[in-house]
Amino acid sequence: MKSRKLSRKRSRTAIISAAAASVVAGVALVPNWSAGAAVVDDPTVNAATKATFQKLADAVFTDRTQALVHGATTKQTASRFSGDVRLSSTQSRDEKSALSQLRGRQSSIAKLGETYRTGTTKVTLDATRVTGRTAKADVTETTTLTYAKATGNEPKTTGFQAHHELTFKADQQGTWQLSNIQDTDTGGLAVNTVAKPAVKASPAPADDGNTTPDAPRAATTRNPVAVPKTSTTYDYKAMAAYAEKYWNVYNTAYPDFNGHADGGDCTNFVSQSLKAGGWKHVPGYVYDYTKWFGTADIQSDSFVGVNEWSWFAQNSKRTTPLANVYQLEVGDVLQMDFDRDGAKDHTMIVTAKSNGIPYVTYHSNNTLRRSVASLIASYPTAYYYAYRT
Repeated sequence: MKSRKLSRKRSRTAIISAAAASVVAGVALVPNWSAGAAVVDDPTVNAATKATFQKLADAVFTDRTQALVHGATTKQTASRFSGDVRLSSTQSRDEKSALSQLRGRQSSIAKLGETYRTGTTKVTLDATRVTGRTAKADVTETTTLTYAKATGNEPKTTGFQAHHELTFKADQQGTWQLSNIQDTDTGGLAVNTVAKPAVKASPAPADDGNTTPDAPRAATTRNPVAVPKTSTTYDYKAMAAYAEKYWNVYNTAYPDFNGHADGGDCTNFVSQSLKAGGWKHVPGYVYDYTKWFGTADIQSDSFVGVNEWSWFAQNSKRTTPLANVYQLEVGDVLQMDFDRDGAKDHTMIVTAKSNGIPYVTYHSNNTLRRSVASLIASYPTAYYYAYRT
C-alpha cells in the first residue's frame, strides 16, 4: 500500500485491436443474428457470447505472454474466431506496439541472462455487465512462465495473476467488438504489462534527520560482493514460505487492500510475511511510524504504507541497507520508486535466490518468484532500495 499521505494512481493500460496480418486484439464477435441486418433493439449478451468474450480475452493475453517467450511467435487471434473482424489503423498500431514492447522486454531480460522457455495463460470470466450496446466483462488472467535455464535449486517457474475489465461495443448490425482493456489491479506490475507505472505527482517526504530517515538507494549492477546473512534472530524460511503460500490466495486474517486503497496490498503482504518469520508488534498510535502492528481489525501505517514501513524498519534497526539489489537474500525486502521523486511506490520480499539472482514475491499484481533481473529490465530507470532483515 502506498503511503496514505503520498497517494498516487496507477495509469490504466488500454489494449485495443491488432492487424489482421499479425495479432488482433479488437475482434468483432457476432451474436445469433445476421451481421448484415439492421438491429433496432439493444443486443443482449447470452451464454455463448460470454464464452466468446472469455475466449477472445484468453487469446489476447496468451499472445502477450508468448511475446515474452524466447523464440516463440504469437498466433493470429483473428484466426480463432468466426464472423466479421472490424479493425482500425489506430487499433492495429496500438497492439503491434504493445507486442513490440514485450519482445523488447524479453530481449532485455535475456541480456541479463534470463529467458523463458514456455508460457501458459488462462483467463476466466468473472462478471459481465451490459448497458445498451456496451458490455463490460471482468476477467482474471493467470499466467505461468517457465525459466529456460532452471537447474538445481533455481525456481522452475514464475507466475502472476492480473485482473482486467474488457469493454465490448456492438454496432447497428449487432456485431460486438473489443474496444478497450483496462487493468483493475492497483499495482499494475505484471511482467506482461506494457504501460509503465504512473505515479501521482507528490512532494518527497521531508527528512529532518530524525522523523523520516532516508534509505540509501541500491545499485543494480551484476555480481557485487556477496553479503551473506549472519543473523539468527528471525526465521527467514518461514517468511518465504508464508509469502509463497499467500501470493495469490489472501490470508483472511488480514484485510485485503488490493483495489481498495492507494498503492494496493504490497506492503501489507510483506509485513505479514515478516511477522510470520518473527517480527513482533510494537503497539501504539496508528500514525506513528515508530510503531508497527497489524491484525484483522487495525494496522499501523508502518504495517501497510510503503514509506512508513521504510521509516520504521530503519529507525527500529530491524533492517540495514544493502548497497546492491543482487546482495538480497531470502527474507530481505526490496522497494522501488518508479518516478524517482523520493516517495517509494512498491514493496516486495525475496523468497528464493539462486546463482546470485534474488527472486521476489509480491501483491498488486499477485506475483510469485519474479527475478530481480526481470524487474530491472522492465523498469531500468526506477530507484531501488534493498533492506537486509
